Amino acid sequence: MENNFFNRIKGGEFILSTLLVAFVTAIGSLFRGVIDASNFTVLYLLAVVISALSWGMAASVFTAFFGVLAFDFFLVPPYNSFSVSDLKYIYTFVGFIITGVIVSLVASRARKQAVDTKQREARTAVLYRLSNEMAECETLEQVVGALRKNVGELLNCSTAVFMPLTDGITTAGNDADFPVDAHGNAVAQWVMSNKKPAGIGTSTLSAAKAFYVPLETSSEAVGVLGIKTNDGRVIFNTPEMELVTALANQSSVAIQRAMLAARSRDMELAKKTQALQAALLNSISHDLRTPLVSITGALSALTQDFEAVDAFDRKELLQAAYEDSLHLNEIVGNLLDMTRVESGSLRLNLRQCDLRDLIGVSLKTLKDKIEGRPVIVDLPGEIFEIPMDFALVMRVFINLIDNAVKYSPAGSGIMIKARAEGGGAVIEIKDSGFGIPEQDLEHIFDKFFRAQKPRQVSGTGLGLSICRGIVEAHGGKIWAQNNPDHGAVFFIKLPLMPAAAINTGKGRG
Repeated sequence: MENNFFNRIKGGEFILSTLLVAFVTAIGSLFRGVIDASNFTVLYLLAVVISALSWGMAASVFTAFFGVLAFDFFLVPPYNSFSVSDLKYIYTFVGFIITGVIVSLVASRARKQAVDTKQREARTAVLYRLSNEMAECETLEQVVGALRKNVGELLNCSTAVFMPLTDGITTAGNDADFPVDAHGNAVAQWVMSNKKPAGIGTSTLSAAKAFYVPLETSSEAVGVLGIKTNDGRVIFNTPEMELVTALANQSSVAIQRAMLAARSRDMELAKKTQALQAALLNSISHDLRTPLVSITGALSALTQDFEAVDAFDRKELLQAAYEDSLHLNEIVGNLLDMTRVESGSLRLNLRQCDLRDLIGVSLKTLKDKIEGRPVIVDLPGEIFEIPMDFALVMRVFINLIDNAVKYSPAGSGIMIKARAEGGGAVIEIKDSGFGIPEQDLEHIFDKFFRAQKPRQVSGTGLGLSICRGIVEAHGGKIWAQNNPDHGAVFFIKLPLMPAAAINTGKGRG
């Protein structure tokens, strides 16, 4: 397609050919009577060649005939007349026309070959670029985006890609000015079902506002490409259609590959989900059964022969049942908390809380477990207040301190430190225990994950996962690392939010 002004208007190539003949005639007029008129035929032949190479066969033949007329009228005596005084000019005219037509044929064929070669090179470059981009795409969204981008830039058009559903069709991506409506969806559905182009410029559903091409592989139609040119030109049955077909075929394979990869990922996720559910059932059933068996056994012994059991043993049995009921309540509470965290129903009641109060209440709650252990609390001298949901963050501290007790020898110390850093408060809970195996560090906050040692420590593997959910709901971060000296260190970073955010009394869900 020519890009100059004249070729964008009807008959522009003939206007240019006329101007070219006029220019050659003006040059000949300057030397009229000085140089033999037959010598000017070379200039007219040059004009024919230029016309053929620039504007094609029709323009070059027009240049040949119009050149003969101009040559006869202006340069052959008698001047300004179509009369010929010498018979030799008749032969010159005939020879010039024959030569001009032959030159037109040869030159226009060379021009067409050059244009075809250029178009093939451009098409190959586009397909190569699209192939490279498709090779880097991992998801269906990326493949659709690459297809729309390349087609839109190449054809100066707006695009849309439609994908099949079990009961219809849906838009996988579209430009803002592409007409996506019920009629367009119906046309895309027809193209998907019949695997044939339709829409504007075709004989099928030609009232549509866009042109629709099927994206099909050898086995199935995987989508539909919608094209709406910005200048209103028709794509169907034009040289551009060949390129559109090539792009569609290449993209169809990439779309099918992405769809198969997505199905494979879904199947893998389903397998992992099933495995996780099995692990959950195994873990929870064991953790629930143990305290239930203990409670049932204790109560059974008391109900069967209450008087035969002496007072001391009755107290021991009741104490054991009570402790196991607390353990059972903790397991159920963890499950409920995990459900709230994952479902997004966790709501925060934020208010300014003194970190000293939080730590004090947490330690008091765990006084029976930390009895006999030195606990060092190292806090800044100034009042350290943090916007938080007191009850939820206290749950985090209780879980982490309880972990420090479980995973460290009896009588070993626990240290709690805090400092201000980067607009937030960083709290450290450090134990002197066994540490965390390096291979477990990146997984300890996962659901149902428990460190490999010590093996005698029981639990559901939900405590740290709940801690992470609560901290992240506050916009904070939690992580762990091993202490170079001994044991493990858990870090909590909570943001010091502005008063405006705190006063709303709302947090993240």
